[in-house]
Amino acid sequence: MNIEISCKINRQNVKASVSPELLLVDFLRDDIGLTGTKRGCGIGECGACTVILDGQTVASCLIPAAAVDGCEITTVEGLSEGEKLHVLQQAFLDHGAVQCGFCTPGMLLSAKALLDKNPKPTREEIKVAISGNVCRCTGYTKIVDAVEAVARQGGAG
Repeated sequence: MNIEISCKINRQNVKASVSPELLLVDFLRDDIGLTGTKRGCGIGECGACTVILDGQTVASCLIPAAAVDGCEITTVEGLSEGEKLHVLQQAFLDHGAVQCGFCTPGMLLSAKALLDKNPKPTREEIKVAISGNVCRCTGYTKIVDAVEAVARQGGAG
């Protein structure tokens, strides 16, 4: 028996009927078509499926879609405004922080959540904030540099 949910995804109201077994990552990717959220490890360890749920980063591979009724969700697609990239997305490009791109959505959302709470984090605070996101390509330095550059400019807005 399906469960009716109503939530806000990337500032848009969404109503859906979901199976109790459906995970948020699959709902976002398969039902809503927001494929920026990646399915990685499936056990909440890699950060590829990170989204912002009511202001907190979560592993969407661990959350039933039925549990987001009444919630507000931001995915990587919700960062940009049309063709205009979010300052974090632009900083990732400017600093060479994108390699294969698999971890990038989760990194961006972890950085956004940090900067929303703390617009002027230290380099160490940035490292802690993205520590739940595994990157196998960049070695993290360029990612931290990009987030730090946005913080110096006044945050992620």
